[in-house]
Amino acid sequence: MNEKKEVPFVWEGANLYFLLTDRFNNGDTSNDVNFDRTKETGTLRGFEGGDLKGITQKIEDGYFSDLGVSAIWMTPIVEQIHGGTDEGTGITYGFHGYWTKDWTAIDPNFGTKEDLKALVAAAHKRGIRILLDAVINHTGPVTPVDPVWPDDWVRTDPTCDYTSYDSTISCTLVKNLPDIKTESDDAVDLPPQLVEKWKSEGRYEQEVAELDAFFERTGYPRAPRFYIIKWLTDYITEFGIDGYRVDTVKHTEETVWQEFRLECDFAFNQWKTANKEAVLDENAFYLVGEVYGYGISAEKFYNLGGRSINYFDEAFNSLINFEFKYDAARLDYESLFKKYTDALYGPLKDYSVLNYLSSHDDGEPFDASREKAFETGTKLLLAPGTSQTYYGDESARSLSIEGTTGDATLRSFMNWDEIDADINTKSILNHWQKLGQFRKNHPAVGAGVHQMITEAPYVFYRSYQMEGYEDVVIIGLELPKGSKILNVGRLFEEGAQLHDAYSNQDVIVENGSVQIDSEFDIVLLELK
Repeated sequence: MNEKKEVPFVWEGANLYFLLTDRFNNGDTSNDVNFDRTKETGTLRGFEGGDLKGITQKIEDGYFSDLGVSAIWMTPIVEQIHGGTDEGTGITYGFHGYWTKDWTAIDPNFGTKEDLKALVAAAHKRGIRILLDAVINHTGPVTPVDPVWPDDWVRTDPTCDYTSYDSTISCTLVKNLPDIKTESDDAVDLPPQLVEKWKSEGRYEQEVAELDAFFERTGYPRAPRFYIIKWLTDYITEFGIDGYRVDTVKHTEETVWQEFRLECDFAFNQWKTANKEAVLDENAFYLVGEVYGYGISAEKFYNLGGRSINYFDEAFNSLINFEFKYDAARLDYESLFKKYTDALYGPLKDYSVLNYLSSHDDGEPFDASREKAFETGTKLLLAPGTSQTYYGDESARSLSIEGTTGDATLRSFMNWDEIDADINTKSILNHWQKLGQFRKNHPAVGAGVHQMITEAPYVFYRSYQMEGYEDVVIIGLELPKGSKILNVGRLFEEGAQLHDAYSNQDVIVENGSVQIDSEFDIVLLELK
């Protein structure tokens, strides 16, 4: 009998769950309203009550473990602008987290520092990593109660037109979203609104002392980007988070991300040194970048205004793959899987991509009407690369909400009631749970080499090796329901005991094959 080794955590094959902090689960109704954010908003454009305690509850309830989730990415939790904007969509508050007012504080709508510590501890106890979301490109919009930052910190025009490198970077993403002058090396003073805020909160001296120590240690100029890098990396040293998803990467000079990587690594090593008993493994800090429009076919490069930029270089472990939804729609399983294994074990070796089929700001998801929830799970969770489940993918949460405009339709509250009450929703969730747990238990699924065994029936294997650890699985898709025979002799010896994780039954290899009788058209074979 083969001795099973502990399954290593591998970012390249991780099952990552992405949620909007405000839209997932309300664990503390006492923090639902802050800063007089009480005006009537456009549909799904105000705070809905989701918070860190709510996420922790679901971690402790085993929801993520049952889904096979190995990492959770949350939208930014830093303090948001206090006011709202109205750009013709009704009043919008910063519920999504991308409208920063103060990088050094957690927005009370999301919770407290103690809540974040508890969340990270609960996740780590279950082998789940935590990613926060980093914004360096811009502050929040200007409102009557949220003044613009000083001119040496931000530009308020022109608005980007994306026709060139400069008109993608040295500009505001949209109207009224002040752009941090990340290109500047000129020293700047703290914005007066932050000075006033910190003094009123009784922490001005502490914040200034920490900034002095940071700039003395690093020798960086007191330029805007370095303040923000310091503030963001504090979350690593204080809370032990495992990675950052980085927002609006291509809208900032690429060298900024190399600087960010250096400080993230320094902070993570500091945290590991100070918390030896809490270190999960030897993995480095994880950075995944949102280079909007990047696709795996571009390999390591992205063309921006005629410049070919390698964002992986000394910066990102992975980039979000905006191409996957198109590949999933046009390619059969074998063509899809072969394309991705060839890329990830070819030009992108030692890096990865983060695949998704729906997201918070992609208005053309793979399955907008939620009619292909089973296929979505199969393609996403069995494809080579890191998978990004968007909250509610696993429960067919509606992406079409009446009365919404723009991205709001993608951001409804998690459909817990349907999971509890609807049989079809439960069956969809069960499918995602089986595939997700198999992916989590087998790095070979996402990080391994793909090889077809037979075309009809469609059977393939994935194999992965790392420092003495070896993992091999055989998967069959679009198989006949009922009795089916799979050729496994190339990989498993005669008499080997295997387990089908989808139908939860054991089989024995006889004459190089296994026979499985199940009501399903999927087989997930692992060594028992």
